[in-house]
Amino acid sequence: MRPNDMGTLFEDAAAGGARTVFHLDRPFDIAPRAGTRWTVPELAALVRATAARLTDAGVRPGDRVAIVKDNHWDYDLLACAAVRIGSVPAQLSARLDTPDLLTLLRRLRPAALITTSAVLARCRDAAASAPLCVTVDTAVPGAAHLAALDASGPGAPVRRHEDEALVIHHTSGTTGVPKLVVHSTRTLVHKLARLEAVRYPGIGLRRDDTLCNASAYAHGRTFCWTAVVTALAPARIVVLTGDEPDTADPLLRAYPPTVMEALPATYVRLRPLTARLDNPFRRVRLYISTYDAMHPPALRAYLAASRRAHPLWMQGWGQTETGPLTFRFHTRSSALAPDAASTTRRLGRPVPGRTRLRVVDPDTLYPVPRGRPGLLLIRTPALALGYVGEQERWEAKRVGDWWSSGDVGVHHRDGSVSVLDREADTLPGMSCLRTEDLLEQRLPQALECVIVGAPDGDPLPAVVTADGRLDPDAWKQAVQGLPPMRQPAVLTWDEVPRTGTGKVRRAALARHLTGTAVTGTGRWT
Repeated sequence: MRPNDMGTLFEDAAAGGARTVFHLDRPFDIAPRAGTRWTVPELAALVRATAARLTDAGVRPGDRVAIVKDNHWDYDLLACAAVRIGSVPAQLSARLDTPDLLTLLRRLRPAALITTSAVLARCRDAAASAPLCVTVDTAVPGAAHLAALDASGPGAPVRRHEDEALVIHHTSGTTGVPKLVVHSTRTLVHKLARLEAVRYPGIGLRRDDTLCNASAYAHGRTFCWTAVVTALAPARIVVLTGDEPDTADPLLRAYPPTVMEALPATYVRLRPLTARLDNPFRRVRLYISTYDAMHPPALRAYLAASRRAHPLWMQGWGQTETGPLTFRFHTRSSALAPDAASTTRRLGRPVPGRTRLRVVDPDTLYPVPRGRPGLLLIRTPALALGYVGEQERWEAKRVGDWWSSGDVGVHHRDGSVSVLDREADTLPGMSCLRTEDLLEQRLPQALECVIVGAPDGDPLPAVVTADGRLDPDAWKQAVQGLPPMRQPAVLTWDEVPRTGTGKVRRAALARHLTGTAVTGTGRWT
């Protein structure tokens, strides 16, 4: 099956005989009494019923529908239901800070808001501006309750042109207020999902695979992922909504994955499971990570946890606006190499025949020679349609036929690409990302290291540990040979401001630690 219409995705898969069984770590928020085991025909019926309920609420073709709720894969089921009736879903993470969420809702101006009572409590002004409001958890005065709406309507699917708006996702927001990115069926389904929905030797999904995904389901990657995995129909799909090891462990041990995809931050959080006697990753043949580069210690731990002879790690680099741009593979031997910190920042080569990269001077925009750092520009047929409410910002990031990634990196002579920093996060005299990787390799107790600029003098490192403590002698040894830095701020995981995908919000962390944020120009953000 080739993914095509997201509104009938599960119906098409059921008609094609897909037998995938889905196992959830908790029931769907839109079907709280229906259990944690689902088949493809059951999911098709749930999407149809949800589409009928949205129609009963008053949602119409062409309407923008904002979805803001707790993290779960039913974000995508709600989006598919909205697509089915011809509306345009906008998936917004409930983990956004309230001011940022309010800003995005004002830019979006949705005809309907599908949300929870908790979100309504902190966003009443924005909710009041939406003509329709539907809650998925409990009934709230002034809002319709999803479960109480009529699910028996005819609900014939509404088709749209492949170049019309299909879905809206927001960027991670590491450097400020996230941007609202519009994708079409052509860019997201035809150019991205269809490229991935192929049984490539060694890395493609097999019919007997057990695939586990632990993601932030409001973000663009999972909407594309939903199209891909429904088309390829592995035997089982395990859905994790959180990153607490003890919560995830029972489901992972009940259905040990053969393919694992997770957020880089989630891999870090679940890493203690790799050291358990009955570790749930023993059958994994392929790990997949996107959104951010993996730090070498975590990568090594997971590859070592697999009992397969030659497990692979596929690391993708891309953006919400573009989808995947490069791929890189790691093995046990490459993860153990002395230069592992630099090789994880080498994000592979552009996708053959799909993506082109160019490195230019950020001031003159003239190309720089291979091996020299500069601003990374991209050319891809999967480029999104634009930003909601910020089209001037979108046009400002175009450089002729090229698109500015906002990343500073190097295009090496062998064709591979390294990312050094976001342009907005650059500091003089160092690559923050590379220095952070080296620190993590030298500090086994560190869950994460982050370097931010300080208003005067050397940059400030933040070291994240389980208990908020760090041995001063270990720190002295770790910084030998590295650029000058201040004494570290030692924090716990929950003390670090993060995006919905677990990325560190560096500017917010810098303001928290120093009172200000020292950044690059921000011109290409």
